[in-house]
Amino acid sequence: MTAQDVAFTAGCDGTTQHYVVMAPKGLDTGAERDVLVALHGHGSDRWQFAGGTAAPTGQAARDTACARGMILVLPDFRATTSWMGPKAEADVCQIIEAVRGRFRVGRVFLCGGSMGGASALTFAALHPDRVAGVAAMNGTANHIEFEGFQDAIAESFGGTKAERFAEYKSRSAEYWPERFTMPVGITASGGDDVVPAASVLRLADVLGKMGRPVLAVYREEEGHAPRPDDIRRVIDFVIDKAPAP
Repeated sequence: MTAQDVAFTAGCDGTTQHYVVMAPKGLDTGAERDVLVALHGHGSDRWQFAGGTAAPTGQAARDTACARGMILVLPDFRATTSWMGPKAEADVCQIIEAVRGRFRVGRVFLCGGSMGGASALTFAALHPDRVAGVAAMNGTANHIEFEGFQDAIAESFGGTKAERFAEYKSRSAEYWPERFTMPVGITASGGDDVVPAASVLRLADVLGKMGRPVLAVYREEEGHAPRPDDIRRVIDFVIDKAPAP
């Protein structure tokens, strides 16, 4: 796959933002392709998933996109402390529309790890019409209870929990299970002390009871980094379970 860095003017505030497109070699722009949008972790940017330093989540995303002939899209989404606040959300919406304008796009899938996993769930809850499936690796589904990275999240969300409670709730996927009409894949770990697993496991349980297509892979003994085979498994699940375009 070849990587192209793309700059654009953000519609929400006029700033210059970036994303990377990794397209299969010899891509015919007239052929319909699915798109995998992969969201990086805290402290990183769009390049985290583009090279070998992104293991294991980035490698799994690249491997999946390559094997399936998908277009891989890597947004900055207001790096490095993104957390899918309003500006990051607007950027991802704009990026998806730009990719649709450039290529003949079938379905759009979303994945991410850690901050990117939380952000993928947030975006899917806010824009279920734009996402055919979402895979979240070791992210949170509840910003009300999550205590990590609060300075960065407050900057992204426009204030603290006390100041912007409704904003934190609106970006907490666990509160909006009815919006997850698409397949959902989740990895979570019992030993994860960076992003605790409880909220995503509760979300997966509710979605299962609602009869929604969901796969939760939980490893009691693991820490914050999920196993590469588990990452590929949940990404493959959401793609395979999504309806044809």
